[in-house]
Amino acid sequence: MPAETDAHYFDEDPSVPSDPIDVDVALPDTAFTLTTDRGVFGRGRLDAGTSLLLRTAPPPPATGHLLDLGCGAGPIALTLARRSPAATVWAIDVNERARDLCASNARRNGVGNVVVARPDDVDPSIRYAAIWSNPPIRVGKPALHALLLTWLARLGDDGTAALVVHKHLGADSLQRWLTDRGHRTERSASRSGYRVLSVAPAVGP
Repeated sequence: MPAETDAHYFDEDPSVPSDPIDVDVALPDTAFTLTTDRGVFGRGRLDAGTSLLLRTAPPPPATGHLLDLGCGAGPIALTLARRSPAATVWAIDVNERARDLCASNARRNGVGNVVVARPDDVDPSIRYAAIWSNPPIRVGKPALHALLLTWLARLGDDGTAALVVHKHLGADSLQRWLTDRGHRTERSASRSGYRVLSVAPAVGP
C-alpha cells in the first residue's frame, strides 16, 4: 500500500495538508538538497527506485530536450540538469504542489535549465533525446499505458527512455507490453526488486 504521504501524489491538487521536509540527495557525481512535501511522491526520502535509476542510467545526452516524466519534487530533473547543463530539461507533473516544489528546488540549487510545466502545456512537437521516469504505477494500467504511449511517441529517433518500476508493481509485464507495442525494451539494471527498463522508440510493423 502507498504511504499516507504519497496517497495523492498523482492528484492535480493534493488535499493533504502541506508539511515540507528537506532531503539531502548525494550521488557519485552531484549532490543537492530538495524540499519535499506531503501529497508529493517521495516525501522525506529519495526512494529506492529513483536512486537506482539515477545511479545506473547511462549519461544523458549533453544537448537537446530531456524529459522527467512525473517530476515530483525534482530529483530526476535536477540530476539531468546537472549532468547536462547545455540541455533543456522538461519537468512535468499533473500535481501542482509537485511542480511548485520542483521549480523552487531548481532555483534553490542554482539550476537554470529546468522548465517545469503541466503535461498539457508542453508543445507536442518537441522531440526528446532522453526520457527518465519513475512512472505513477498506482494510477492504474489504462492511465499508465496511455501516459507512456503519449510520451514515448515523442522520443527522437535516437532517443531512449529509462523507466524504473518494482517487479511487484508489474515491471516484467510492463516490459512485455512495451515490447508488444514495438518498443525494444531491455532491463538495464535490477536491485531490491526494482527494474530499470531501457526503452527505444517504437518501430513500425
